[in-house]
Amino acid sequence: MKFLVSVIDSTTRSPHSPEEIAAIDDFNDTIREAGQRIFAGGLDSPATATVFDNRHAAGLSADGPFMQSAEFFSGFWIIDVDSVETARQLAAEGSRACNRKVELRPLLG
Repeated sequence: MKFLVSVIDSTTRSPHSPEEIAAIDDFNDTIREAGQRIFAGGLDSPATATVFDNRHAAGLSADGPFMQSAEFFSGFWIIDVDSVETARQLAAEGSRACNRKVELRPLLG
């Protein structure tokens, strides 16, 4: 079962303390060694986004995020685990490691 664990932040490029960085590195090492980590990455500020809408060959684009919000995704993990319970456990551990809220969602397909 594959899941997306999205890190929720409210400050662009909010600083991580040295302890948080070490905890994130440890969490990444743990899930990589367990064969549960498919990919992980950070995201730049929503202000750097460009939204494209080419439905019906419209050719539209707009600078900025698709919606304004006080909170946004600042990073993510894609994990592959054997159960929803394991995914929930890893999401809680990831939240603790990065000291941010996270959202857990199953990947389809």
